[in-house]
Amino acid sequence: METPALTVSAAVWEHLRKLCLHEFPCGTGSWNKSRFLPQTYRAWRELIPREEDAVGPGEETVDALLGLVCSPHSPWALLEGSSAEDRFLRELAIQNPLMLKDSFFYTYFRSLRVVDKQVSLVDKDLLKFVKLEELVLSANQIKEIDTTNLPPTLKVLELYGNKMTSMECLCSHPPPRLQHLGLGHNKLLGPLESLYVTSDYWPNLISLDLSFNDLTDLQGMVSGLRTLQRLRLLVLQGNPLALVPCYRGFIIDGLSGLCVLDDITVAPSEKHLFRGLSHSGDLLAHEARLVVTVGHVRGVLDSSVLDPEPGPQGPFITYSYYVTYEFVEDEEGEGDEYGRVLAEIVKPPPSTEQLGEDIPKEPIKEAEDSVGSGLASQSQSRELEESGASAPLPRPMDSAEEQAKLRPRLDPRLWPSPGTVLFSTVRKPWSDVIPCNYEMQHVLKDLVRLKAFLLSGTTVTIVEEKILSWPAVPPSPNSPSAAKKGKGEKDKKGKEKDKEEKNKKGKDGKDKAGKGEKEPAKEQKGSKKKELRKDLRQDPPVLRVLGSGPVDLEPLLSGEPFVSTVCNFGVVRTLETDRLTLYRNSKKKKSEKAKNEIRKSLVLVYESDYRPDPLTVEIQIQLIQGHSTEEALRMLVP
Repeated sequence: METPALTVSAAVWEHLRKLCLHEFPCGTGSWNKSRFLPQTYRAWRELIPREEDAVGPGEETVDALLGLVCSPHSPWALLEGSSAEDRFLRELAIQNPLMLKDSFFYTYFRSLRVVDKQVSLVDKDLLKFVKLEELVLSANQIKEIDTTNLPPTLKVLELYGNKMTSMECLCSHPPPRLQHLGLGHNKLLGPLESLYVTSDYWPNLISLDLSFNDLTDLQGMVSGLRTLQRLRLLVLQGNPLALVPCYRGFIIDGLSGLCVLDDITVAPSEKHLFRGLSHSGDLLAHEARLVVTVGHVRGVLDSSVLDPEPGPQGPFITYSYYVTYEFVEDEEGEGDEYGRVLAEIVKPPPSTEQLGEDIPKEPIKEAEDSVGSGLASQSQSRELEESGASAPLPRPMDSAEEQAKLRPRLDPRLWPSPGTVLFSTVRKPWSDVIPCNYEMQHVLKDLVRLKAFLLSGTTVTIVEEKILSWPAVPPSPNSPSAAKKGKGEKDKKGKEKDKEEKNKKGKDGKDKAGKGEKEPAKEQKGSKKKELRKDLRQDPPVLRVLGSGPVDLEPLLSGEPFVSTVCNFGVVRTLETDRLTLYRNSKKKKSEKAKNEIRKSLVLVYESDYRPDPLTVEIQIQLIQGHSTEEALRMLVP
């Protein structure tokens, strides 16, 4: 059985009941009965009845009763945040309780605030409030309003945070004196909404708030608003139409009388910069452009120092690092061109707890022994981890069954959220500061989906990619390929002997031959490297999430031009791994100056107050907007 709808008038009377206007210390009773005997008619304007010379036994004076209501420590005090009207009614119920009748309430209230009371129906009893000028019904469950039940004296109507899907119901009999209409944070959707914001329905409207709905028709909305000659304040931010590049300039030029747009004063310079832009509405491109920039990554753990030196049979291990972020998938398949499902089997990070036992406290003299023992202690555990090869992951076009089989084995942070695509920076080798230098422009036409994505935000992840390479199996001596190789080597030796005999003829020829011998040697050396790389076989990459976290993008809907932040994922490096990294780098440096700098760093690492840098990444998401008519026109054409 459905519960009856809660009406506005019922919510008002329920609120008055909770004020306890007829109970101690308010109203009449044994605490003040002598003041009202015999009961005489008093005009409602006389708020304070004449005080008796003496009160009866067991009664309280008016001042004492008011003290019980006004004192914050009293059990009869109003709750914190109560309105001025509530305080006045409580005091009036003590000073002159005989005035508190239904007729008084209907003529007293000029403002009613019924907020978050689960109201779903505006009933006709609201017409009894004959002097009502302000009605606030925010954060309720209202889907439609019968405007015939609204008092004609209304000047302010606020319906924020309800469930209204259209303004059509408000236009049947709108209050003729209405000056402010607030419909923000509803579900207004569709191009027809621009038909209901004209002077035919709201001739006296000064302020209009339609923020955070799903309005998409910018040109139609400006055409309707242009008829409101008295409109001075307009709020449209949070709508999909506010994401197009020429949004602010198009409205400022189209509504010449506007003073404030999205809580920002319209400056005379803006009117000059965007002059004539509203006449280019036919060229308007209904798309949004956002630029994502990924800067430097700091504090990455150098996992290669924990691996043993590779033997002739491998494995040869390489590491690379990149950053991924989620972005909304456009209807034209932007993700198919740029995005990939960047997920792999994720192995747990190697433990570095045992390294502390092998690292000496003397940073310079015992560094070599400490690093050697540290690597040896990790070799066995690392070899066990490398023995299992990770399986390649399905791409988005693979079947749902295959993805379902792999999902339990994958880090969920490497999968995009529904309706989004993963974008990644270029893979970079390890360094203390990894410059990503990434910039991507996203052009999106589905503005409603983009708005939903900005409300939910994106997720930024730093990923380590590890690839194991193994030598290919050498061919047996009896195989045909080996025989061909041996024959080729004999022919090659014979040619080399002929060259040596020819080079003995003359001094000039000898010099030329000497120079010519070096070049084939280099080519042969390079070819061996190429053959070595070609002969190596690689396992599928193993991905490990170093850090992942959300980025709030809602400020882009609230009018901010960009969101710039440094994502901090905490410290992933340890004191021991930093020591190993510094010592390995000291072995690679040839100049004494570079070695001395690394030695100083080693000394710093061994100090007790040393703290590794946290894992961070710089990211910025910018919403492209035109700042003049010329810039906007360049972006108007699709």
